[in-house]
Amino acid sequence: MRLSDASLAIRPRPPWEACDLGVLLARRHAGVLMASWAALTLPLYGLLTLVLWDQPSLAFLLFWWLKPLYERLPLFILSRALFGEVPGVRQSLRALPGELKAQLLPSLLWRRFSPVRSFALPVQQLEKLSGQARRERLALLLQRDGAPASWLTIVGMHLEMALWLGLLGLLYLMLPAQVELAWSWQDLLGLTSDWLWIEHLSNLLYVLVLIVWEPVYVACGFSLYLNRRTQLEAWDIELSFRRLRDRLAAALPILLASLCLLLPGPGGTGLLQAAESEPPFATESAAAPAFSRAQARERIGELLQQPPFQNRETVTRWRLESAAEDEHDGSGLLERLGRLHRLWQSLDGVALALEVLLWTGLLLSVGWLLWRYRAWLQAFGLRRRAQAPAAGRPPAQLFGLELAPESLPADPAAEAARLWDSDPRAALGLLYRGMLSELLRQRRVVLRASDTEGEVLRRLEQLREPDLQAFAGRLTTLWQNLAYGHRAPPTALREPLCSEWTRLFGRGVQA
Repeated sequence: MRLSDASLAIRPRPPWEACDLGVLLARRHAGVLMASWAALTLPLYGLLTLVLWDQPSLAFLLFWWLKPLYERLPLFILSRALFGEVPGVRQSLRALPGELKAQLLPSLLWRRFSPVRSFALPVQQLEKLSGQARRERLALLLQRDGAPASWLTIVGMHLEMALWLGLLGLLYLMLPAQVELAWSWQDLLGLTSDWLWIEHLSNLLYVLVLIVWEPVYVACGFSLYLNRRTQLEAWDIELSFRRLRDRLAAALPILLASLCLLLPGPGGTGLLQAAESEPPFATESAAAPAFSRAQARERIGELLQQPPFQNRETVTRWRLESAAEDEHDGSGLLERLGRLHRLWQSLDGVALALEVLLWTGLLLSVGWLLWRYRAWLQAFGLRRRAQAPAAGRPPAQLFGLELAPESLPADPAAEAARLWDSDPRAALGLLYRGMLSELLRQRRVVLRASDTEGEVLRRLEQLREPDLQAFAGRLTTLWQNLAYGHRAPPTALREPLCSEWTRLFGRGVQA
């Protein structure tokens, strides 16, 4: 593939401009594209019609399902025509079996309903990629042009159906009146076999629509693919360097001749140097005028006022009719400012009226919304009030444990240390109950009667006390292991737990 031989201008384009380029490419080679498509699809449809004459819907479905195979023929033609080698109909049909070998079953099975079918076809047919390499290549190509490729398929499907329905309407208008009068609901629903030829004829109209549209669809997908590769591989920059190389190659003899003039001659000096030493040229060089510093500065200023150093542009805007006359008149400017001030004052009443109308509309809208959803608000408000805990009334029990201060000893930690050896369940339960009671009364933690042990620990996170959170986590784990798993805590934990409890909560709620 030589990019310099391409028949199109290679440059990055927006996706939809690339689709327009595909339409132009299909129109340029419309003859060979439509003739080759018709030579392939019309005999195939005729064969399906003969084999499945009593089942025209099945013949239509099979022909429609094989569309990905037909699309390889226009792509073969366009890929050659892009570089000036336009194949004929016979050459294209002869090359089609070789093009169908690559990934035939995937194209007819899980890739049949791919929305980017025309965009992905060059990857498997021209680049010969499959498997993981194909997936990686498509992932790269679809990063920017995936949506345009999908929309191309969606728009093409609707355009295809619109053309087909238009031809069906034309067929209906061309039917004789006697045939239309002879139709019945059984005939329209296909319950009789007398009108199978009409259904086959309508299917043939769809085949004729594809002869016109499918090459355009394939060409648009191919142009999108070329545009994406131009962006990724900088084909336009490569072509620019190649053109620069060609120009330099054309100028190479001149450069060699100049180099020969600079080479030293027999006398040890170059030919160009010897020519410069001749009197006529020396006299002319001496007579050349010299610029003074002021003239040089003026010349530099003139150059800086010209592109590319300075680019001037003309901006057109609306202005009052008398503005041209008073453009340089200070009194005219004051007069205009006075008119603007008077106009603004006259609009104060209008602005106030609009403000009143807007606030009235807002209040009426809020009132209407409250009235419209009054039942929902009432039910939601009652439910929220029912769920909210009663202020100042902490739950008396949690998990079946009494939390009232009078149910606890004066020093829960000391009592737990005394009961640890004889009744570890009572000792650990006393520490846990005391902690919950202290959280309710000292720390003002809002607890509900329906809370679980885990929810209590999550509510402790709001206190932002790391020591308390760590102690509560250890004590909760030990209590759950004992209450639900019947695993007694180790004796070595008695002193650390009781000392930590006393450090965090003091000597208890009754101390």
